[in-house]
Amino acid sequence: MKEKGKLYIVGTPIGNLSDITLRAIDTLKDVDVILAEDTRQTLKLLNHLNIEKHLISYHRHNEDDKITKVIEFLDMGKNLALVSDAGMPVISDPGQNLVKYLVENNYEIEVIPGVTALATAIVGSGLDSTRFTFEGFLSVNKKQRKKRLEELKYEERTMIFYEAPHKILATLKDMYEYFGNRNICVARELTKIHEEYIHTTIADKIKDIEENSIRGEIVLIVEGINKESVEKEESKEGQDLKELVGIYIKQGMDKKDAIKKVAKENNISKNKLYKECIDI
Repeated sequence: MKEKGKLYIVGTPIGNLSDITLRAIDTLKDVDVILAEDTRQTLKLLNHLNIEKHLISYHRHNEDDKITKVIEFLDMGKNLALVSDAGMPVISDPGQNLVKYLVENNYEIEVIPGVTALATAIVGSGLDSTRFTFEGFLSVNKKQRKKRLEELKYEERTMIFYEAPHKILATLKDMYEYFGNRNICVARELTKIHEEYIHTTIADKIKDIEENSIRGEIVLIVEGINKESVEKEESKEGQDLKELVGIYIKQGMDKKDAIKKVAKENNISKNKLYKECIDI
């Protein structure tokens, strides 16, 4: 029985073509087929490296359909490389479903690490890189985007987002609504000629984009909330809810029912609220 082939997940440059690793070059030379998010983009890289290979389009819209074809190649003993347009495949790029399927069905996988925009951006941001969370692209659906920002409101870790230039103004305005005026870093066109790290605040960047617009691929780094702010906010919220309980009592409700009503309206534990209202 013929030995199965292997899938290599290959990191490619995010802008500067000199950032490709020697191991990535050797791998792209050695594989039989390259799965490319955009064959035109990958062809530019291969031409730069003087590599000729059979390319197969493998993107978000055909990912599931192409898994069968990938399996056929692997079962024939052919080795394949998976690349995205820039950076590491699978991270906010196609490939997750394929990797999951291969892992579950005992096919061999090897990762050839390379540059990632999120790691590059956090290092140059000047914000806390001890602990951070990668959020990728927020939803284009306004309701879903706001729901996610509401969930991140009390996140203490530095947050990393990918964003497109035509969407960043709306995103920053939504962030200002839920996060307040936090420190941020806008990392733009990383490793390219016009690379820049803009260290500013949400409010100042909103004003700047409204006046001057913005171009290029963007990584947005936002500082997390500090514990002091969380405690202050929770204390204020507890006081506000306590006052609301008092209003309902003045309107004729008994204390138990008032606490139950306020807890339900604000989706919090009635036992926790009862402790806040013990002196009423």
